[in-house]
Amino acid sequence: MLRTRTRPGNPKGFSLIELLIVVAIILVIAAIAIPNLLRSKIAANESSAVQSLRTISSAQTSYSSTYPTVGYASTLAALGPASSAGCAATPTSTNACLLDWVLSNAIPGNAPKSGYYFTNPVVTTAGGINVTYEIDATPALVNESGVRGFCASTDAVIRFENPAAVQGSDANCGKQTALQ
Repeated sequence: MLRTRTRPGNPKGFSLIELLIVVAIILVIAAIAIPNLLRSKIAANESSAVQSLRTISSAQTSYSSTYPTVGYASTLAALGPASSAGCAATPTSTNACLLDWVLSNAIPGNAPKSGYYFTNPVVTTAGGINVTYEIDATPALVNESGVRGFCASTDAVIRFENPAAVQGSDANCGKQTALQ
């Protein structure tokens, strides 16, 4: 049984000092927990961005096999459905339905996917066919939704890069460090 001592003028209650100590303990715990929570969110966003790049690379490979006269897709929208309702019609080279709506529209100017924007592929054309591509994933808010940027090109190797780096060229993506 819990007993509280009685004080003159304040029977069976807590003193102001006791309440302040409890509040201080809660604030210390919050000061420790909140940064860890933010780091966890950033790590989850970065993992999602890497997986999205793998998905896009697989979609690009499927697209180039399905549409050999086009090669790789020059936009993410070409890899996705025509509308947010999904793939109601037969896939075409302009809407191949290889990605979902959210990922195929996570370009700057639209809503990010898990805190990251994905650039439209930068393609190299030879003889009217897109023969290479590069996709960049950049955090929507650097140091809040992600710390690192990522890229993938025709070799499907995911590389990480500084988000402030100039992105959008195969030469830049090839110079970055590959993820293990």
